[in-house]
Amino acid sequence: MPIRRSLPLVRIAALLAILAGTAFALPAEATDRVVVVQPGDTLSGIALQHGLTVTRLLALNTIADPNRIYAGQRLRITGQPAAAVAPVSTPPAPAPVVHVVQPGEHLTGIARRYGTTIAAIAAANGIKNPSFLRVGWNLTIPDAAGPSVPAEATVATPPAAASVPRVHVVTSGQTLTAIARQYGTTISAIVGANGIKKPSYLRVGQKLTIPGSSAAPASATALPMSMAATAAARDDVRAILEAEATAQGVPVAFVLAVAWQESGWRAGVVSSAGAVGVMQLTPATADWVGSAMLGTKVDLRDPRSNVHAGIRLLQHYLARYHGDKALTLAAYYQGQTGADRHGVYRITRPYIASILALESLFAR
Repeated sequence: MPIRRSLPLVRIAALLAILAGTAFALPAEATDRVVVVQPGDTLSGIALQHGLTVTRLLALNTIADPNRIYAGQRLRITGQPAAAVAPVSTPPAPAPVVHVVQPGEHLTGIARRYGTTIAAIAAANGIKNPSFLRVGWNLTIPDAAGPSVPAEATVATPPAAASVPRVHVVTSGQTLTAIARQYGTTISAIVGANGIKKPSYLRVGQKLTIPGSSAAPASATALPMSMAATAAARDDVRAILEAEATAQGVPVAFVLAVAWQESGWRAGVVSSAGAVGVMQLTPATADWVGSAMLGTKVDLRDPRSNVHAGIRLLQHYLARYHGDKALTLAAYYQGQTGADRHGVYRITRPYIASILALESLFAR
C-alpha cells in the first residue's frame, strides 16, 4: 500500500562533514539551468538530485564556504566553471580510478569513499540495478577525488602491542563492511580471525573477534557540529527512539537515521501529504499498522505512539525483505506494493543513500 511523502530529504549527511562557511553564486548564463535553494536543502542533496558531484557544484558556483547556502539562492547546475573563462594549458587527464568490488560492499559506500555519486558510478559502468554488485567487478569511478580511506591492501597493520582484540556481537542488519569500518580494521582481517567462509552471511548474535582493534570502536564519522547540536537539543526524542528500537530488535542507528531523514526527530511537523511527526506516517498507514500489527489505535501526535508504530513498520519490512535495508526503505518511502512489484524506484535511491549515510554517522 502506498505510504506518502515526507518533508524534504535531510540530504546525504555523511558529506555534511565537509561543509562550513558562506556561499556565493555566480550569475547564470541564459542557457544555464538553475535551481533555487529550498529551506533544508544542502549542496550534497542538490548534487545528488541532479546527477552532479559536490565538487562540480562548488566549481559551477565558486562557492567559498558551502555550509551557508540559503533559501532562495540560485545555483547553476549546468555550464562551465568560472575557472574556465581564460584558456589555460590543460594537463593530461589523469588515469581513471578503478575500484575492485569487495565482499559486503555497496554503491553507497563506494560513492561516499571516492567523493562521487551512485548515479555517476552506475552510468559510467552501465549498471542497471545499483543494488546488485558482484564481488571482483572492476568499477570505473568518475570524478573520483581519491579514496577517503586507503584500500585494504595498503593499510598498514598496527603493531600487536598497540592494540587489543575485542569481541563484537552481531545485531540485525549488520554487515562485515560496517563492522570493519566501526572498529577501524578490514573485512579480510575479521574473516581470517574468525574462520568465516561466507563473508556475506552473518548470524544475529554471532560473536566476532576483532583483531587489531583499538580499546574502543572507532567512530565511523563524527556528526557535523551543527547537526550534533540539533540532535542534542532533541535528546528526549532520541531516547524514545533508542528504547523502542532496542525493544523491537531493530538496529538503533538505522532507526535514528530513518527518523532524522523523515522529520529531524521533530514531533510537531506535518508534511504536505499529511504525514505526521517523528517517523512521518500518514494517518492511513498508522491505522493499518495499528489494526494489522499492534492491535491498538496509533496516536501520531503522541511521540511514543508515533515511534512505536513507525519502528513496528520497519520491523515488518525488514522481516518481509529478509533484512534487505534498501527494499525496507523503498517500502517505507514508496509503499509495500510498489516495492514488491517494482523494487526500488529511481526517485527512491537518493532517499536510501541518505539514510544509509546517516546510519553510519549514528552507528555506535
